[in-house]
Amino acid sequence: MEVQGRIKMIGETQTFGSNGFRKREIVVTTEEQYPQHIMVEFVQDKTDLLNSYQVGQQVKISINLRGREWVNPQGETKYFNSIQGWRIEAIQAEASGENIPPVPPANAFEPAGDLKEDDHDDLPF
Repeated sequence: MEVQGRIKMIGETQTFGSNGFRKREIVVTTEEQYPQHIMVEFVQDKTDLLNSYQVGQQVKISINLRGREWVNPQGETKYFNSIQGWRIEAIQAEASGENIPPVPPANAFEPAGDLKEDDHDDLPF
């Protein structure tokens, strides 16, 4: 799956536990009728993938949905979901009309000054 949007926030790398588990979060705002702020976490060696990105940049993130079950001390079962990123790439803004030659400025054209009143209407009806 993929999430696409503009980077709103990139968090610092956090380290947890004695085994050094690392996590880093990024928030991407989708660009649709109702924009969503999607938090994606990158873990372990994938946290370094975010080093070359900055707030405001358009990105596409490849994600996996993760779900966990947890039984609390009272015996109730709880479920947690997370969105885990494993690849991120910048989206280049598409330059519209790349193959269209540039339009010269208006002052590059000379106005037609030798028109007669009768010549201006060449429509057949």
